[in-house]
Amino acid sequence: MDEEQETLQRIVTTLVNKNEEIHNFIDTLNHIISNVQLNSSNAISELDEEFDGLYSVLHEMKGSMTNTIQQEEAHKIQALQDQLNQCNRALEGSEELLKLAMQSLDIKNPVELFEAAKRIKDSVTVASAFRLSLKPRVSDSMTHMMVDFALEKRMLQSVKFLPVPKAPEIDVAACLVADNCITISWRMPGEDSRVDHFVLEYRKTNFGGLPRIKGEQRWEVVDYINATQYTLSGLKFDTKYMNLRVQAWNKAMAGEYSDPVTLETKAFVFSLDSTTSHLNLKVEDTYVEWDPTGGKGQEKIKGKENKNSNTASPKRSTNSPRTSARGSRDRFAGESYTVLGDTAVESGQHYWEVRAQKDCKSYSVGVTYRNPGKFDQLGKTNSSWCIHVNNWLQTTFSAKHNNKAKTLDIPVPDRIGVYCDFDGGQLSFYNASSKALLHTFRTKFTQPLLPGFMIWCGGLTVSTGLQVPSAVKTLQKNENGLGGSTSSLNNVA
Repeated sequence: MDEEQETLQRIVTTLVNKNEEIHNFIDTLNHIISNVQLNSSNAISELDEEFDGLYSVLHEMKGSMTNTIQQEEAHKIQALQDQLNQCNRALEGSEELLKLAMQSLDIKNPVELFEAAKRIKDSVTVASAFRLSLKPRVSDSMTHMMVDFALEKRMLQSVKFLPVPKAPEIDVAACLVADNCITISWRMPGEDSRVDHFVLEYRKTNFGGLPRIKGEQRWEVVDYINATQYTLSGLKFDTKYMNLRVQAWNKAMAGEYSDPVTLETKAFVFSLDSTTSHLNLKVEDTYVEWDPTGGKGQEKIKGKENKNSNTASPKRSTNSPRTSARGSRDRFAGESYTVLGDTAVESGQHYWEVRAQKDCKSYSVGVTYRNPGKFDQLGKTNSSWCIHVNNWLQTTFSAKHNNKAKTLDIPVPDRIGVYCDFDGGQLSFYNASSKALLHTFRTKFTQPLLPGFMIWCGGLTVSTGLQVPSAVKTLQKNENGLGGSTSSLNNVA
């Protein structure tokens, strides 16, 4: 009976998953149909614009060339008209000389005839009619203003739709996820000289399968990429996966998207649990700030900070990581100005960073087992580890565990990186900017760990969703290879 129920349950699960996949595919098909209609309308509109633009260019060219012909016509007519006017003036002068010469032939007096002949001869010598060119200055030909659009017509007749760029192919093997950066590489399936640029789209998701249409974040766009590789940097990995796809563009249009890929973006994400915080602390998501007015009315209990450090509150629960701290334990009180993270570390390697305000008087950064006492202070119990910065009067920097402190004779960094290797029993603190090692605790963790933060007079900002930096991995590998130095604060807890 039980076996049949298990079989049916597996069948039900399989059918539910298959139905969900089909529903997702139906949504995809409907989305594509809608896009086909919209894109067809857009294509017709763009085609009209292109032809209108071509008509406009041809009309402008016709007007310009017509104007050139008319200018040539006016130039030739003016030149011929000027020449015609010269001829008319020369003809008038020549006719006058001819009339005068004809009249002189009737002179009988030899002396007078001689004088008249001499005057006529001199006038003829300077007459414009004898210096006038009788060749037209311009011809009547306008053949140099003719055009032949036979080639252009053939070119226009051969105009076809601009070939759509093919879909790029993402090279998953060459993609790299590291240091909260994603480097994605792709290639074109064939040589395409018309590709102008690429567009990369990405979005965060918690689903490891094919990208979904509904219930997902919008695609983020990186435009005008001129290479076949791009690195997305400065990302916060607050989801399990990242969907990515690439599109090729030519001067006019985009091709199909590449087949999307889903890359795992594993990182430790948590917020500060305000239900655990001391009343003198103001907590907002990943920021905690000292609030001297928040503790008014709180019962002041001094001298009990480290008493009952291993005694759990009766209200505490050992449920899932997020419920273990949130709403299931007492607030910190007394002089334990502490707040915990809302997610426990139970395995694996994790990393987060903390930045303190410049005017912080005192703060601690570390981890603690899930059930500290409400008066416990980080580093003063055998179930918590931290580094502590005290800027009161003079700056001191130390590593603390089990109420023992080791002075760190190094400058206090602006940002502190926390690396926790739960399975390897290692808690290391780094200068988050230079990745220089500050201190390492080595122990055997026997319970889940919660990030812990103590603050007095100032504020702390916590950065989560970070991968373990490559530089830290390298340092850890080298340190483990060399055996590492053993701190006097280390123990097996």
